[in-house]
Amino acid sequence: MSKLARSMWHQLEPIHAVVYFSPEAFGEAAALGYDVESRWPSYFAYRLAPLGAAGARAATSACYSFSPAMIAEHVPAVWEVAGPAEVLRARITAVDKTYRTLLGDKVDSAELAEAAELAGRAAASVSVAARPLAAANLDLPWPREPHLALWHAATVLREHRGDGHLAALLAAGLDPCESLVSFAAIGAAPAETFAGRGWTADEWAAARERLAARGLVDDAGLATERGRDLRDQVERMTDELAAGPWRALGEDGAARLAQLIGPVLGPVFEAGLLPMTSTLGIATVKAPD
Repeated sequence: MSKLARSMWHQLEPIHAVVYFSPEAFGEAAALGYDVESRWPSYFAYRLAPLGAAGARAATSACYSFSPAMIAEHVPAVWEVAGPAEVLRARITAVDKTYRTLLGDKVDSAELAEAAELAGRAAASVSVAARPLAAANLDLPWPREPHLALWHAATVLREHRGDGHLAALLAAGLDPCESLVSFAAIGAAPAETFAGRGWTADEWAAARERLAARGLVDDAGLATERGRDLRDQVERMTDELAAGPWRALGEDGAARLAQLIGPVLGPVFEAGLLPMTSTLGIATVKAPD
C-alpha cells in the first residue's frame, strides 16, 4: 500500500500546487494587498491560513525546510495585510478561477464529480494525530462544487503526507537544512533549486559538514551509500505514514481516481504553471524497494 500512496501523491500534488503558481492565485493575493513580485508572501499566507494567524515559530514548525530567518521576514507580517479568513476566501476563489481557466466546462462534468467524491472519501479518512496542517485543512468547510472539492481533498491528502514526511525526517535525525542538503546529495534536485528556502551559503555548508561527520555525504557533497540508505528510510517511512487514506479507499478506488484525474493533470502541465524542477523531487525519487 505504501507504493500506492507514493503513486497517488504523484497524481495529486500538481492538482494541489497550482494555488501557489497560477496567475489567478497571484491576482487574488495582489487584490488583498500582497506583494506578488515574489511568490513567498502569498505562499505563506495561502498555506498557513488554515492554522489561523500563525506566528513565526508555528510557521517554522509547519514549514520545516525553510530557514527560520526567511519565515520571520513574512510571518506574522502576512496577517497585517489580510487576516486568515480573508486569505482563505481569496484562496478558494483563486482555485475556482484557476480551474475554470484550465478546464472550462469540464468543471461541471460527471467525471470530475466522481473524482471529487473518491478523493473526498480518502481525505475524510485521514488520521490527524500529529498532523496539524492536514487537520487544519480538514476543519475547513468542504466546498460543494466538484472542482473545488477535488482541490480541497487533494490539499488535505497532500498536507497529511507532508506532516508525516516531517516525522520521518525527525526520526532520521535530519534537521531542516540537513533535510535539503541530503536530498540534493542524492540527486533529487540541484542544490540551487533550494535557494528559495532561504538558507545562507554558510548555513548550507555547515549542514553539509554535519552530514559528512555522520558519514552521509562525501567530500564533494554527494551522498554516500549510508546517506542514500538513510534517505530511502525517510521515503519509506513517509510512504508508510501516508498509506492510511489509500488503504481506506482501496486499490480499485485509487485506480479509478487516478484514471479520472488524468484529464485534469494534462491542462495543469500544458499550462506550464509548475516549476520544471521541483524541490519535491517527484520526477527523480522513487519508492524504495
